[in-house]
Amino acid sequence: MSLVPTQRPLFVVIAGGTASGKSTVAAAAAELLDALLVSHDRYYLDVAEPRGHNYDHPDALDTDRMVSDLRTLARGEVAGLPIYAFATHSRQPEVERVAPKPVVLVEGILTLVDPRVVALADLTVFVDAPDDIRLVRRIRRDVVSRGRDVEGVLSQYLETVRPMHRQFVAPCRNQADLVLDGTRAPELLVQQLVGRVTGQLNGT
Repeated sequence: MSLVPTQRPLFVVIAGGTASGKSTVAAAAAELLDALLVSHDRYYLDVAEPRGHNYDHPDALDTDRMVSDLRTLARGEVAGLPIYAFATHSRQPEVERVAPKPVVLVEGILTLVDPRVVALADLTVFVDAPDDIRLVRRIRRDVVSRGRDVEGVLSQYLETVRPMHRQFVAPCRNQADLVLDGTRAPELLVQQLVGRVTGQLNGT
């Protein structure tokens, strides 16, 4: 099944460290822009033993599949996006079929690591925030919303999150067209991003 778009969708790829605010900004911007939001988190590979697993390395994600899906959307065709169940750490047999929209937002900590994703992007964005701010946010999020204990969050942060951020995520800031200050109020970042995207849609 395919659409007949008037033009190729505008692809906006958003990256940033854990708890930088990128997912919040991307979701709010997608709603305001009536955009299709594709999360890199959908593409995690099955994990038999989640304890100690490095979820922050590029090899943890099926980026080949995401690139294929994004290219399908770029052609104006419906794509079958995977559904990942975090409760079981496995991909579900069914897919979510989505049609392209004029704007496609792609977000995740490692979205700008793969040059194929960058090549598809019309706008690359990095949401930046200091390590200490992100760590505090992650502790609050994981303890309050995900039922984890502080020691477990800190251990994961030191063993995988921090080193992977330094090796893979942080360098992506240098190639972003737009860097957003993740310490500012989310609504300000959304306004800034939406304004930039709207400008590109209008050719300004």
